[in-house]
Amino acid sequence: MAKFGNYTLIEVDLADDHVATVEMQNGELNFFDLEMLTSLANCFDDLDKEPKCRSIVLASAGRAFCAGANFASGARAEGLATKTASPSGSPLYDQAVRLFTNKKPIVGAVNGAAIGGGLGLCLVPDFRVACPEARFAANFTQLGFHPGFGLTHTLVALVGQQKAWHMMFTGRRVKADEALEMGMIDRLVPAAQVRHAAREMALELASAAPLGVMAVRETVRIGLADRVRAATARELQEQNKLQGTEDMKEGIRATAERRPAKFVGR
Repeated sequence: MAKFGNYTLIEVDLADDHVATVEMQNGELNFFDLEMLTSLANCFDDLDKEPKCRSIVLASAGRAFCAGANFASGARAEGLATKTASPSGSPLYDQAVRLFTNKKPIVGAVNGAAIGGGLGLCLVPDFRVACPEARFAANFTQLGFHPGFGLTHTLVALVGQQKAWHMMFTGRRVKADEALEMGMIDRLVPAAQVRHAAREMALELASAAPLGVMAVRETVRIGLADRVRAATARELQEQNKLQGTEDMKEGIRATAERRPAKFVGR
């Protein structure tokens, strides 16, 4: 296994069996930010151009797969516009959309929580292997906020309208066994085996004819990035409306203080 590329907040290894492992390294909770998403998007682009790579494992070095954005630190809400020039109005969502444009199949090794925008990142891979300790939530309404990262499209497409709507309307957490039943994950294994099981699945993908796999993947995912782009544009519009409301401030405070929020509807 050899190191591949030079990126910030991620480390990439490419093995002789054609499987690349992309490990996110942004702290124990692996909160995402513009820098990490840009590194991931650049890495996926580079791996698309590398003939030795036929499939990818996306993993996390922390105890969470990705806990979303770190609102408690005072960071701006996910996806909101910045002063940086951006086609969509959100540099962060520009990079999120790029993640859905890569050509080679991805297996997610979900070793822990995938929350908020972290769930959006978790749905970038084609397949997911998780452990019983994993948790999944589109918890935005518990923050007085609106879903982002394209979840209004990707979650519905993956688990169906009713299950996705219930998750997004309530913000409830889904345990791994329920996620397996819903089709949100593809395999459930003990925590110590998550990375190995994800790599086994990626190796199975890599053993098939690479041009054929990429062609089939392109066909079944045709238009996906465009649909995610349209979804994030709508999500950003609603997020900007809710930014700064009393309910959002209360939701963030309540989450940081680990207590139920007291929403007032304004």
